[in-house]
Amino acid sequence: MTTVPAPPTHGLRKPLEDLTVIDLTTALAGPYATFLLAGLGARVIKVENPAAGDTSRTNAPYLGREGIKLARDRDDDMSITNINRSRNKLGVTLNLKHPAAREVFADLVRDADIVVENFSRGTVERLGVGYSFASSVTPRIVYCSISGFGQDGEPGGGKAMDAIIQAMSGLMLTSGGPGDPPIRVGVPVADLQAPLFAVIGILSAVHQARQTGVGQYLDISMLGVLSSLVAGEHFDVLDRLGVPLRTGSTLPRLTPFGVYSTSDGWIALAAPTDAFAAGVFRAIGHPELNEDPRFRSRDQRVRHTVEVDALIRPWTAGRTRGEALAALEAEGVPCAPVRSPIEAVQDPDVLRRGEVVRLEHPTYGAIDEVYGAGLPIRFSNAEVGFDRPAPWLGEHNTYVYQELLGYDADRLAALQSEGAI
Repeated sequence: MTTVPAPPTHGLRKPLEDLTVIDLTTALAGPYATFLLAGLGARVIKVENPAAGDTSRTNAPYLGREGIKLARDRDDDMSITNINRSRNKLGVTLNLKHPAAREVFADLVRDADIVVENFSRGTVERLGVGYSFASSVTPRIVYCSISGFGQDGEPGGGKAMDAIIQAMSGLMLTSGGPGDPPIRVGVPVADLQAPLFAVIGILSAVHQARQTGVGQYLDISMLGVLSSLVAGEHFDVLDRLGVPLRTGSTLPRLTPFGVYSTSDGWIALAAPTDAFAAGVFRAIGHPELNEDPRFRSRDQRVRHTVEVDALIRPWTAGRTRGEALAALEAEGVPCAPVRSPIEAVQDPDVLRRGEVVRLEHPTYGAIDEVYGAGLPIRFSNAEVGFDRPAPWLGEHNTYVYQELLGYDADRLAALQSEGAI
């Protein structure tokens, strides 16, 4: 397969359609960064090892002609993980360990703007395709490395998984109550937050390169990103002031603020201001508490958070979720039902806005009800999103190497026979 279908056009440009990205990434943190760039319109050329491809290609579950399945039993079953993360990318193969790979990589980089990789520290330099080589080919190249611990050493330097980063960042001891074991956040937040900062850095560096003609190297540490976010909550200061680090389902410093059970589910309420707190007291049938000196200001409510919580919990427990929400909403209190992931991703408004989208198999289309990430940014004068399915391994070799790079058929055949691509 050599053709690349033209995306539908509605007369609007894509913000990054003039940028080309060489994507050396695998797994999640790197591919999610290039996924975002692709959704914003960049031409992303995903480079995979011809022997195996991105590790996400073997992640269960799979989607095939019969629908979803836990095990791959047909050649055209594709990992839903890969379907989700590789949309709008051009797929080529290149064995970076092959002697011919460096020259091919140079040709890919020559007219590119960005390279993104997330191998272990130092791997791309050992392979000869790191920033020093890429910048010698294209001085304006912006080269981004995403790794567990950064490129300059401790702690670590080896492989890092999301759970490792959550553990080391302190995040696992911010959820739950005192005495609970460490809690891993269910969404792989380190793998998903690091690429957000990578994209911010990449676009900033591209902007600077267009002013100066000189690119630069970006070093994104997953541990650094998550530690930075944890530091934003000042847990260390609160601990010194006697506020427990782990407060379960409530946040005492913003009392009343937390998650409460009802007779048929859970609700979240957030009433950090005096006006919102007054609404809570009216909703639970105790408007007089607004004049109680223990609860009149947030500082006082924080000092008496146990008493506030003791008033709210029995009230919510004696009502259905709908009844509790209706009473709180009537008083202007910010509140919401606690929804399951299935309920959340199938929210009609979220689907209508394209923040979650239905995924399609590259051959068989939308043959089962499977949802994936959309691009949760809406532009008033640009078109963004995903209009091409994930590529098969090496699907666009002919298009990229012959049509874009100008290789003739003989050279392409030779590279393939040698195991370079």
